[in-house]
Amino acid sequence: MNKICLWSGPRNVSTALMYSFAQRDDTKVIDEPLYGHYLLVTGVKHPGRKEIMAEVNCDGVFVMDDLLKMNDLDGKKVLFLKQMTKHLVDIEHDFLPKFKNIFLIRNPKDMLSSLAVNIPKPNLADTGLDLQWKLYKNLKSLGNKPIVVDAKELLMNPENILKQLCSHLKLEFVDSMLSWPAEPRKEDGIWAKYWYQSLHKSTGFQSYQAK
Repeated sequence: MNKICLWSGPRNVSTALMYSFAQRDDTKVIDEPLYGHYLLVTGVKHPGRKEIMAEVNCDGVFVMDDLLKMNDLDGKKVLFLKQMTKHLVDIEHDFLPKFKNIFLIRNPKDMLSSLAVNIPKPNLADTGLDLQWKLYKNLKSLGNKPIVVDAKELLMNPENILKQLCSHLKLEFVDSMLSWPAEPRKEDGIWAKYWYQSLHKSTGFQSYQAK
């Protein structure tokens, strides 16, 4: 079984990339499995905080252990976890080499204006950039080879970048990854109504526009 973790910052087209992988017949996607854990441990105030914590498992150690043990994917062979790097707090990183890890990066100038709509005056911890860099260095030191995807390049040439990404993951690229219906997905986290409004109106990766 091919298990993949996408490590991203917020407002970083990560959900679009999750939607892209969700179009594959061989792939099961899970949306931000550590969000409840992050809210519980940090106490941070996010839209829908109480609703989210009541809906999901907030024990991050249990959640990741359960995902590592997951073998029944309804006949699918690929497990794709969309993760926010900042959610990985107070959890040991020893599970990381057991996944194929993708780091989705974006120029902070392109991300911060969008993030500030939901989180006024976001700080470094809100972006997860520092932890993303630490995770990358940690994996490299362990001999792991994380894949780095630049969101700008993905938006400018989705087909080419997805083909390269699939090649690194040893997956066959399929054209269906380039588009999806303009609607919510059943895999969306309960927080989708606060964060995914624009994506639910899209049918594919939007053209890059500098902020």
